[in-house]
Amino acid sequence: VPPLSRGALLTRPPSPLSPPAAVVGAGLGGSAVAYFLQQHFGPQVQLDVYEPAGVGGRLATVTVNKQQYESRGASIHALSLHMLDFVKILGLKHRREVAGKSAIFSGEHFVLEETDWYLLNLFRLWWHYGISFLRLQMWVEEVMEKFMRIYKYQAHGYAFSSLEEMLRSLGGDAFVNMTQRSVAESLLEVGVTQRFVDDVIAAVLRSSYGQSVLVPAFAGAMSLAGAQGSTWAVEGGNKLVCSGLLKLTKANVIPARVTGVSLHSSEGRALYQVHYEGGEGQGSAFYDMVVVTTPLHPSRSNFTFENFEPPIANFPGAFQPSVTSVVHGYLNSSYFGFPDPKLFPFASILTTDTPDLFFSAMDNICPVNISAAFRRKQPQEAAVWRVLSQQPLDKQQLKTLFRSYYSVQVTEWQAYPRYDAAKSLPPIVLHENLFYLSSVEWVASSMEMIAVAAKNVALLAYNRWHQDLEKIDQKDLMHKVKTEL
Repeated sequence: VPPLSRGALLTRPPSPLSPPAAVVGAGLGGSAVAYFLQQHFGPQVQLDVYEPAGVGGRLATVTVNKQQYESRGASIHALSLHMLDFVKILGLKHRREVAGKSAIFSGEHFVLEETDWYLLNLFRLWWHYGISFLRLQMWVEEVMEKFMRIYKYQAHGYAFSSLEEMLRSLGGDAFVNMTQRSVAESLLEVGVTQRFVDDVIAAVLRSSYGQSVLVPAFAGAMSLAGAQGSTWAVEGGNKLVCSGLLKLTKANVIPARVTGVSLHSSEGRALYQVHYEGGEGQGSAFYDMVVVTTPLHPSRSNFTFENFEPPIANFPGAFQPSVTSVVHGYLNSSYFGFPDPKLFPFASILTTDTPDLFFSAMDNICPVNISAAFRRKQPQEAAVWRVLSQQPLDKQQLKTLFRSYYSVQVTEWQAYPRYDAAKSLPPIVLHENLFYLSSVEWVASSMEMIAVAAKNVALLAYNRWHQDLEKIDQKDLMHKVKTEL
């Protein structure tokens, strides 16, 4: 447990080059921001990371028959440059790909089925939906191309003090507007048909966010990019990125829950007292800088801020409950129209937004360690399936999906923001050197978005600490970066 006096001497030296910093949460956001803070402030930066549950946060695994499986946070997009970088720095490996076909189920029949033939898949899409899928692809690619500018800005040390500023610098007002209007509206506008939106877009968003086509266009574009491009995962489990980054930064991980932050000032500088509860009772410690990487919404935490003037406001918006059931059993292929289980060809099933459907998606998952000899189970064999739903599945629902099963492991979590509830984006800067990393999830929620936000917060903290205001919220960054080159 850190000494209560850390940084608390009230006769203080001039601003140190590397302030004592507290990071609240040891999920991907917390471990990535600890790593980036150390990168910018140098190896001597003092980092305390508070985590009551376990390193990795939402990147968790469950064990079935002595094998570990990802329970959530399963795939990473090929263009996730920070995640790719972490894997390289930590000497981790990409998990071997095990091919498997997908289909979209309406509750009564499959509306779209993938085959082994790329051209046949294209032909089917065209036959069912005309050129909607090309229009979708062009729309997603345009968004991604602009989004990728963030890596250039960050490589040059530029940071943003609000999500609106970041979005504006990437894609102008159009990007900011994409957080306020639905993905359905945006796609219909570029000529994607309603049928394609109802069948395909709805299925993708249900499998990623557990929500409808009313999610904002930007969050939708990020999710659709993940569904289109190639994805990968970390051999041994994605959570290894979190533990690896914390080990690399030699951060001091404190097994305690932070209950609040109170402000003190000394020598004209802000000093933050972090209050926490751990196995040994309550305690507190002082820091020059604090980064909160856990959600601050009332439904998710009862975090208090004291002595701040003006007070730090409540965070509006709610979170979407999500349930992951990892089931080891025999698929009931008859429910999907395949009386002979041997003939069932799909490894992943997405679903349309049909009132009677009680699950959002299900897939036949592979363990986090895949040997060269590994093969997928045949459809008539017992396999491990991950079922995503909004409510826990009852016995009858499990019986509908599985002929019989050996085990069911259920994880309930407040996974993603309820996107239709958001009217405005939460702030990144809560006070002078007090930052809120999780606000980015209201733009879009993915591992890479969190890594991008972690880099932004570290740069923002560094630039503000050293009064390098030229590097914050600069206009016309594309031009600046080109001339710097």
